[in-house]
Amino acid sequence: MAKTVTKVISYAELKALVGKSPSLVLIDVRGNGEYANGHIPGSVNIPLDTVETALSMSPEEFKAKYGVTKPQMDAPELVFHCQLGRRGEMATKKAHEMGYINARNYPGAYKEWSEKEGK
Repeated sequence: MAKTVTKVISYAELKALVGKSPSLVLIDVRGNGEYANGHIPGSVNIPLDTVETALSMSPEEFKAKYGVTKPQMDAPELVFHCQLGRRGEMATKKAHEMGYINARNYPGAYKEWSEKEGK
């Protein structure tokens, strides 16, 4: 069986989408406390251990819980990230397994984002 290659997005690519693309769904899979201490604008906090449950919800349940529209299976701009990249990669793999064909990981994660954004 071939190893699944996780699709990734670079800082520059993500920066071009944040706040500009209405179809961007940016999911921060860090814990609630980490998220509260700073996050990428527009990101939704869905901790890694709840990603599968969240993506299994009905669109109505997802919207009620997270305040954003649940991404479609073929959502073009579904991006996961964490603090250093590992949890984001795990979440992206899980999303791929569930059929989210375009899901991508931002491996630079919040660490890179906050360094480049000076936060």
